[in-house]
Amino acid sequence: MRRRRRSVTDLPSVYGGESLHVHLDDDESEVETIDPEDARRFLGGNGFAAKAVHDHVPTDADPFDPENVVAFTVGPMNGTPFQSTSRGVVGFVSPQTNGFFDSTFGGTFPRAQKTTGFESVVLHGAADELSYVHVDEEGARVVPAPDLAGLGTYETCAEVEELAAADADNDVHVIAAGPAGENLVRFACLLHDSEMREGVAGRGGAGAVLGSKNVKAVVVEEGDFSPDPAADGDLRSLVGSRMQPLMEETEMLQEYGTAGLVNPINEMGKLGRRNNRVEHSPREEAEAISGELIREEYVTEDTTCANCAVACGKHVTVESEGVTDAKIPEFESLFGTATMTDVFDVERVIKANDLCDQLGMDTISWGVSVAFARECYDEGLLDDDDCPHLAFGDADGLVELARLTAHREGFGDRLAEGSFRLAAELDDEAERYLHGTKGLEFAAHSPRGLKGMSIGYATSTRGGSHHDTRPTPQYDGEHAETTEGTPAFAARTQHFTALGDSLTQCRFVSEGGYDKRVTDRYRDAINAATGWDLSTDEVERIGERIYNLERLINVERGVARRETDTLSHRVMHEPIPDGPAEGMYCPPEELSAMLDEYYEFRGWDDDGIPTAERLDALDMAELAD
Repeated sequence: MRRRRRSVTDLPSVYGGESLHVHLDDDESEVETIDPEDARRFLGGNGFAAKAVHDHVPTDADPFDPENVVAFTVGPMNGTPFQSTSRGVVGFVSPQTNGFFDSTFGGTFPRAQKTTGFESVVLHGAADELSYVHVDEEGARVVPAPDLAGLGTYETCAEVEELAAADADNDVHVIAAGPAGENLVRFACLLHDSEMREGVAGRGGAGAVLGSKNVKAVVVEEGDFSPDPAADGDLRSLVGSRMQPLMEETEMLQEYGTAGLVNPINEMGKLGRRNNRVEHSPREEAEAISGELIREEYVTEDTTCANCAVACGKHVTVESEGVTDAKIPEFESLFGTATMTDVFDVERVIKANDLCDQLGMDTISWGVSVAFARECYDEGLLDDDDCPHLAFGDADGLVELARLTAHREGFGDRLAEGSFRLAAELDDEAERYLHGTKGLEFAAHSPRGLKGMSIGYATSTRGGSHHDTRPTPQYDGEHAETTEGTPAFAARTQHFTALGDSLTQCRFVSEGGYDKRVTDRYRDAINAATGWDLSTDEVERIGERIYNLERLINVERGVARRETDTLSHRVMHEPIPDGPAEGMYCPPEELSAMLDEYYEFRGWDDDGIPTAERLDALDMAELAD
């Protein structure tokens, strides 16, 4: 059933101004007007996603309960000239961490959602049968689609686009789960396939939560809303002034995509291999999976998200594997599926990554889980009776494990639960081989070799995510090998990422064209768009407020305390054994000292809980009631 949108006149004209709540169990939807004060407090995107989860998900709800929500949100800059604000956010309670999670994605879907006037589309409950949700500027309807069962992500996007287009007046854009989402693989992702570039909401298990709701896909039909910046000329002037530095700073991404990071980070000795036993590979092995080699041998075209000149996306073709114009493996994916599993057969690695995209699985968590299982096999905790594909270096087995995991067949059923739950099944020794924290496997940026990532991962809302504390400044030498000032650095970069994900600007463009921390440029962009008169400090407070809200959700869910702000055994007890970063690690006493400093900087108590005084200072005291 549809309900027409109400007009909104008391928000800046870059906001459509409304949230759409879709109740899947009875095909009803309702429109909520966005409070102008909430727009100033939480901005959009990530902030609106956190607010939706806080307001609508009971603290004792399991991630697979109907009471969990999936919130698709956009920000005030979507559809404006501000570069690369083409990303959307998916917010939910994660089946991996049992805490708040937000995952971002690009392509054209977020821009299309913006045109509907709905800054948030929040899915509640669960459908009675497998369905897709069709959103337009009038509201939403739940469309039963049992024939979509078992289809891959790309197939689903194509099928739903055809079905929805037959009942639409304007262009439609689709994001979908694959078989992994239907089968509740805990790290199932969502994939959006557009004419321009794929967008993947990769981490945290959004595909599994959507699957638990019996929803296979969400389709957005373009509407008529167009954001109108308050000072359009000022915004365009700022954008124009940043184009040259942006293009200069992102030359590597333009040429190779993120895969271009393989060689330089390996040369630093900070690229995990063999389940992070070591963090350096021989040059010839790293080059075999590098962006340079993939570009030369397999790339067929460059691709880009909406409103982005960088074009860091690439398509690859591997004829021997039957892979045609697939999404290039990102650097994080090459870490998870290649170096961590000790597979340097690039064609098999590309095949495994393409399968993950088609089946709908996060390549980082899946790859690191495979690597964990391979070390357990190496140490005698698993054997051939458990699975015949667990030897380090088994390239064919890597491909087969992707299929098994997505369909929960054989040992894949255990892998589908992720490395932390697999470890809990095994001998206590298995926990020594985990590479992650808070239930989420680490991304590629070394928690032993980068001190900012040590404290950053430990205090991350999402666990082993590199999109809370950012590694980029550390590779430039800032807080890489010292703890001095590092807790404050980690906290402030968490403000930066929360703000950026609420603007929904691509992180690469933010860091390459504007700055790696909250600066006057972000203030000027927000003020030009909204007509507000925020100071730079007030802009950073937005990021801080959002991060505190995320922490508050996790505290109330019982998954955020000092005891959870920790790192895996190897990171704290086993120094990097060789290579350029030999000897680096984060011993428990070092982490404890950094936590003390971090909590003091944040105004949290000794157990890592935001104090009433700090919440009041951030104008969010009522959210702790």
